[in-house]
Amino acid sequence: MKLKPVEEQVVALMGASSGIGRETALRFAEKGAKVVVSARNEEGLKSLVKEVRGRGGEATAVAADVTHFEQVQAVAEGAAEAYGRLDTWVHLAAVSVFAPFDQTTPKEFRRVVEIDLLGQVHGAMAALPHVKREGRGALVHVTSVVARRAVPLQGAYCAAKHGVDGLLDSLRVELRREGWPIGVTNVLPAAINTPFFDKARTRLGVKPRGFPPLYTPGVVADAILYAAEKAPRDLVAGGAGKGLILGQRLSPRLMDAVMLRGGFGSQMTDEPKSADDPDALFEPVQGQNRTDGDFGDETLRRSLVTWLDTHPTIKRGALAGAALGATALLKARS
Repeated sequence: MKLKPVEEQVVALMGASSGIGRETALRFAEKGAKVVVSARNEEGLKSLVKEVRGRGGEATAVAADVTHFEQVQAVAEGAAEAYGRLDTWVHLAAVSVFAPFDQTTPKEFRRVVEIDLLGQVHGAMAALPHVKREGRGALVHVTSVVARRAVPLQGAYCAAKHGVDGLLDSLRVELRREGWPIGVTNVLPAAINTPFFDKARTRLGVKPRGFPPLYTPGVVADAILYAAEKAPRDLVAGGAGKGLILGQRLSPRLMDAVMLRGGFGSQMTDEPKSADDPDALFEPVQGQNRTDGDFGDETLRRSLVTWLDTHPTIKRGALAGAALGATALLKARS
């Protein structure tokens, strides 16, 4: 599948006002792509467009709530109207509730599913007609490693991400059967240092955090830009996430034991936060229009595993060299 280079693309990004989405929009623009950024937070979008243009890039903002299909549709149409086409759709909008299942209300669970799963459905439905009109392109859906290995205290989030994983498997086969050169990529980040944890609702009594180690948003942004050109099936962002998924494949029971032992306290900070504190579950939170979160001191700036996955030629060479070295060592010992 041959897709356009990033610098020739028109890219729409849902969930772009902060975190991974904001960093990814900046990197697309720096590479020369025309970007259409969307989120509920109009303040964040305005500051992002200003930042993109300040760096010499080209950007347009369309505010939207992904739970409303007509608003998502307006984002895709806005890209076509502003730049004449839509090449790549990147969907990142997500929320979460950190709480035991029996302390999560039906309303909260439903809202997470509406944004994290149905929002992704709306994105694909809105983008596909425009991408098909262009004749080729990419759908890049950002889920999480919890789409493959669920964790405690985030039941709604894990359920929604598993749902997106199934949706993409189905959609990918349908497009292939119809002969469309449209990539469908699932980008699965490990824990990333973004304002996501500041904006999440919590009933843990403290501000939540991701499983260590955490990675910088740039690790995921690099994976997304690679997916926009190469359209791999899956791409895990962060080596620790790849280890989690591998462990689940090898022994789900063992991973259950790992989660039982370390999956609770590792998602909690010492910073008090109540369920009444502001969160982004139903309304956007102001003042979080930034890429990085509050865990900079414990954040890994790079992931060698992800870098190799996005540089397959070097990866193949490294593996071949390792195999030759191992063979030579065995021969020398024998």
